Amino acid sequence: MSENLPRKRRGAGRVTLNTVARQAGVSAITVSRFFNQPEQVSPERRERIAAVVAQLGYVPNLVAGGLASARGKIVGMVIPNISGPIFANTIQGFSDTLSRNGYQLLLASSYFSVEQEESAVRAFLGWSPAALVLTSHFHSVGTEKMIAEADIPVIETWDYQPERGPMQIGFSHFDVGVTAARYLHDKCYRRIAFVQNSAAGDFSALERRDGYITCVRELGLEPWVFAPEVGLAPFEAGKQAMEALMQASAPPDAIIFANDNLAAGGLLAGQRTGLNIPGDCAVLGFGDYPFAEMLLPSLSTIKPPALEIGVMAATRVLESLGVLPVEGEVQRINLLDCLVIEREST
Repeated sequence: MSENLPRKRRGAGRVTLNTVARQAGVSAITVSRFFNQPEQVSPERRERIAAVVAQLGYVPNLVAGGLASARGKIVGMVIPNISGPIFANTIQGFSDTLSRNGYQLLLASSYFSVEQEESAVRAFLGWSPAALVLTSHFHSVGTEKMIAEADIPVIETWDYQPERGPMQIGFSHFDVGVTAARYLHDKCYRRIAFVQNSAAGDFSALERRDGYITCVRELGLEPWVFAPEVGLAPFEAGKQAMEALMQASAPPDAIIFANDNLAAGGLLAGQRTGLNIPGDCAVLGFGDYPFAEMLLPSLSTIKPPALEIGVMAATRVLESLGVLPVEGEVQRINLLDCLVIEREST
């Protein structure tokens, strides 16, 4: 499959403000106010315009005609959580690679909300960026419509679904779940539980859960999934999971946590109750956060290729824009590896 990113002719088929106005049955000025001064538009008209905007995938053009050339030096990127350590290296690698080639990063956080991601994508496209980079393949209908109609390169990172239209750069979260379960099974653990993320909308973590479920069933074991209270802070969610799981009549002898924050919360909570880790229960995380090796016992985890994703995504953007040459005619594989980092907790 060729992974060159075709670009539509600029402006071809672009939905205009006048198109939205006609379909919504209002004036162009009213549509403009909907975006700039929504409080001056009646609730009934706001609802009507919003429906048309979503249906058409309309993006307001925020760049004045004389500034249209500004699109050439800005790349928009939407990350689920800017404050989370798991994405820090991706952002840094992406930004560094862009800046060395005269481009700048425009960054937004969705915090695992497809609605917030859609809002960020609409805003970014309104500023006519050179390219758009998203995280994973889980988007709202509105976002899918906008990226399908975008006349710029669109790349999805931290994922690998090569059948999709946008280029994929990352790994299979399902396979990570399989790897985690098989790793623990190979170390002779048999009652293996999985703890989901407490952040609503982390669908990638659910894919890791599904990989775990499939693997343990193939190994002849029973899946055991714990879902912490939605919205609970990660350390507290890990504590909640550890306490609940260890109260079972036959508690797990190993737990896979959706990320290292949860795993750390679970590990520390277990120690406070006198639990021996890994003697009584092994703990495995995901992310290889900076604190993982500092814990006592140090945390075994699965390390994603965070930096490589950022560097490769920026490189593919620059190649698609003609800034960097495409090396040879060999098909490029954007599937990267995650590594099991074995430490004391397993």
